[in-house]
Amino acid sequence: MNKQLVFIDDSGDPGFKLGKGSSSHFVIACVIFDDTLDAEETALAIKKFRREIGWADEREFKFNKTKKSIVLQLLQKVSQSKFRVRAICIDKSLIRSHELKSKQDSFYNYAIKEVLSKTTDLNAANIRLDGHSGRNYKKSATAYFRREINSSSQKIAKVRFVDSKTNNLIQLADLTAGAILRSTQTGKTDSLDYLKILEKRIENVWYFK
Repeated sequence: MNKQLVFIDDSGDPGFKLGKGSSSHFVIACVIFDDTLDAEETALAIKKFRREIGWADEREFKFNKTKKSIVLQLLQKVSQSKFRVRAICIDKSLIRSHELKSKQDSFYNYAIKEVLSKTTDLNAANIRLDGHSGRNYKKSATAYFRREINSSSQKIAKVRFVDSKTNNLIQLADLTAGAILRSTQTGKTDSLDYLKILEKRIENVWYFK
């Protein structure tokens, strides 16, 4: 039986200085592969695209730093791959919990927990997250996810933090999260351009209200 693989990244920021620099919304996107072969083929497609446009293998695709035309081309290419997206998009003005508003790690973990808990068909999935945080956070976050998400069934088997610079599928999760966040920015002319391409890969985006 194939192991499910889930690659997770965010867009926006977990801060609550609304109107003073913090983003109005925060997105967690989960890119889910139900077959490891599909994950390998998608990662290879991203690597090939990087070479097609003349980029070095180690150069990273990031929604907020990569030229729009390149992001659109890459999303068009991977939209033919076999994966599905589940995500949460939180309007931070609706959050009332003092702990979530005052502790960024708690808010970040809560958002991930909400998405994974509501993904009912996860079964002993291997979770991959961008590993830019420190050792103490990684240890406490892993324990939190196991406790909260595996309380009634073993949705997750392993949690690993990986370097987005060397992981094409974390980069795909970044682009996906960025596309969802951009869709909330209705004042921008490209607000729906990215998400439209990924439409058939989107299984669910939960707009937290």
